[in-house]
Amino acid sequence: MAGLVNNLLILFLVFQNICLGFRSPLSVFKRYKDTTRCLSSECLGSDRTVISLGLSDFALDIRMPGVTPKQSDTYLCMSVPLPVDDEAYVVDFKPHASMDTVHHMLLFGCNEPSSTENYWDCDEGTCKDKSNILYAWARNAPPTRLPKGVGFRVGGEAGGRFFVLQVHYGDISAFRDKHKDCSGVTLHLTHQKQPLIAGMYLMMSVNTVIPPGEKVVDADIACHYKRFPMHLFAYRVHTHRLGKVVTGYRVRNGQWTLIGRQSPQLPQAFYPVEHPVDVNYDDILAARCVFSGEGRTTETRIGGTANDEMCNFYIMYYMEAKHAVSYMTCTQNANPEMFRNIPQEANIPIPVKSDMLKVTHGQHEETKGTDKSSLLQQAKKEEEEILDQDFHIEEAVEWPGLDLKLGQVSGLALDPENNLVIFHRGDHVWDENSFDSKFVYQQRGLGPIEQNTILVLNPSNAKLLHSMGKSLFYLPHGLSIDKNGNYWVTDVALHQVFKLGAHDKEPLLILGVALQPGSDKNHFCQPTDVAVDPITGSIYISDGYCNSRVIQFSPKGLYVMQWGEGTETSLGRARPGQFHIPHSLALIPDFSQLCIADRENGRIQCFKLETGEFIREIKHKSFGRELFAVSYVPGGFLFAVNGMPYPGEAEPVQGFVMNFSTGEIIDTFIPLRKNFEMPHDVVASEDKTVFVGDVHARAVWKFASIEKMEHRSVKKAGIEVQDIKESETIVEARLKNTPESTDHLKKQEKQHLVQQASTGVSFVLITTLLIIPVVVLLAILLFIRWRKTTVYGADGEHKLDSSSGRILGKLRGKGGGGLNLGNFFASHKGYSRKGFDRLSTEGSDQEKDEDDGTDSEEECSAPLPPSAPSSS
Repeated sequence: MAGLVNNLLILFLVFQNICLGFRSPLSVFKRYKDTTRCLSSECLGSDRTVISLGLSDFALDIRMPGVTPKQSDTYLCMSVPLPVDDEAYVVDFKPHASMDTVHHMLLFGCNEPSSTENYWDCDEGTCKDKSNILYAWARNAPPTRLPKGVGFRVGGEAGGRFFVLQVHYGDISAFRDKHKDCSGVTLHLTHQKQPLIAGMYLMMSVNTVIPPGEKVVDADIACHYKRFPMHLFAYRVHTHRLGKVVTGYRVRNGQWTLIGRQSPQLPQAFYPVEHPVDVNYDDILAARCVFSGEGRTTETRIGGTANDEMCNFYIMYYMEAKHAVSYMTCTQNANPEMFRNIPQEANIPIPVKSDMLKVTHGQHEETKGTDKSSLLQQAKKEEEEILDQDFHIEEAVEWPGLDLKLGQVSGLALDPENNLVIFHRGDHVWDENSFDSKFVYQQRGLGPIEQNTILVLNPSNAKLLHSMGKSLFYLPHGLSIDKNGNYWVTDVALHQVFKLGAHDKEPLLILGVALQPGSDKNHFCQPTDVAVDPITGSIYISDGYCNSRVIQFSPKGLYVMQWGEGTETSLGRARPGQFHIPHSLALIPDFSQLCIADRENGRIQCFKLETGEFIREIKHKSFGRELFAVSYVPGGFLFAVNGMPYPGEAEPVQGFVMNFSTGEIIDTFIPLRKNFEMPHDVVASEDKTVFVGDVHARAVWKFASIEKMEHRSVKKAGIEVQDIKESETIVEARLKNTPESTDHLKKQEKQHLVQQASTGVSFVLITTLLIIPVVVLLAILLFIRWRKTTVYGADGEHKLDSSSGRILGKLRGKGGGGLNLGNFFASHKGYSRKGFDRLSTEGSDQEKDEDDGTDSEEECSAPLPPSAPSSS
């Protein structure tokens, strides 16, 4: 019997080794779910991404999963989910990178990464939603320490649920040995609520040009601060090779207070602000980068490759939790004249020893790459699309909203949930009989509109979610929605402006006197649109068809100021600040600007929010004579629609996408179903989904970037094809003349065949692993049966019970009918009663899984024989 027991033990140990050596795809999938990523065997350190640091603290390790960049100036991204659902705070950062391989790293927080792959090319984007920079590293910078009680808020209702790491590999000569890189950062997080919330303020030049050979070139940045107080505690400077010194200041009442000054050729750490600096409402934040073009034979511009330049001044700050804003940017120079008074220290380069330069830049030259994004890709990936023209807006022809039965559509907006809100005129129309020569409404006898004039639609399927506005309005016009979801509307017949709660029957605020046109502080004359500052709550009203002004009111509706005047047609071209129907407003809080569609002058004018001072004009020949509406999207895009061409003119009626920083037209778009007749308003979301309302066609169109359409574009060999399931099909091909395109297709086909082959192998492997235990068990039973018959004869059964029954009893377990290996080995050292224990990898580098190069532990238990099929 001892021999029989030994044989059984040997068989089961052999089976265990088989199970450990040939893991089923199901067990691998389980491990993949439990482990967020697999690090390369060349990556040093723990394979655990989350490490407990006590009852309330933990560390999160975010590393590139063993990558080898193939060309210089490669940007690679990877994501890690926040491992907890509730709110947490990042209180410390520890970088793991070397300038020998990494040019810089950025860490973003967001709710939806651009990809679910293990890692991806950052040209696809970092995040699908809004992203915030949490950390930046370059040039062997030391760890950043946050002050006590300060943390970056993540998770919960307000914070991001994913971290996205972006690594820029500038010069890849260090990868000639094909080694794998695992650069990254370790975060220290805590669940303890932090009274002060950290954030990042980025000051950045976007249009600096450095002429070749020019000894000194200044890049200046300045913005008015329009938020709650913030306290600055760290700063970081960033340029490429031509930068000599970068300096940042707070300017208050003409006094310049130093925030930080550093050479960008030294390790680009976040350095502490030496003397505490606070920034209050209406202060100015200013920065200067000093460059030298000596040694260059061509001009150098701001851009995303190592041979371009950058001018960045990062500021880490904290604010009281109730007022906290996690990310702010400044990319303009709001007051160039003020830099005449900048302290002289900002113009003096900081000397750097030659050996330090050698260490900072490394032994090799950085090579120029092919990155297509702007500087903003490196500073804030969310905004890289400002200069990215590789997209096109097309009508979403499957959207059913075009078939809605509407009146004249005068206004559109998106609410805080991104639902589409339509303001229309029901059965009322604005025609030549609506007003007399003094702009008094002549059709009061019709009474107010009896239909609901405000419709809230699901933007995806045009399903009606909510409606209101019955018996309130005569001739609706402008619509906007503030950050709290309140509707702000204008009525040109009533000459009034209304604030409405989303579900309130009565207005919360009314400005103007009903049916009385006027030009003083208490009257309007056919007001056209409203914009509400999300920071201050100030109200801006464009007034209108018979006045040529913009009026600012306090959040409670008190008059503050106004600016603007009528256009003197005898002078030819309209001057700045003159209007001929200020028709539509777009408020840009990040830049403290208000942009206005100056309709009959065919242009956009932008002004400072706090003063009404003219900043710039955007005007293109393709606008034609009329520009009806303008809309701004965070990330740097302006959307606009023009009017029908005058007789003899050729400029078509269409939509425009513009770069806000430069005013350049990036794209134009027209509908495929029906035609624009008088597009009256436009609104867009951050994913470049656009809605246009037409007052004459009484219709609303939906447009989208072809990369964002609900029927996704397929990109192969530089060709973009979009296939719509309905009868109409849009096919847009952009042949980019990439010589490797056919090789790329062959590679994809090969990958597809490999995937099919691996699927077949997986099926065979699973089937084999299910059959093996059954065969082994049958062999054991046959062997026992044979031994009974040959050794013990007819009395064998009773004798087997007395000697071997205990063994089979252990094999069967309590149920007596199953094979329980866990119970069988329960009494043996090193095994638990819950089955086979995991193989330990602690203290031994030789117990790593050889097939995938990871330290992941693998739990493998013997598969049970398949159960009888269920009758259901």
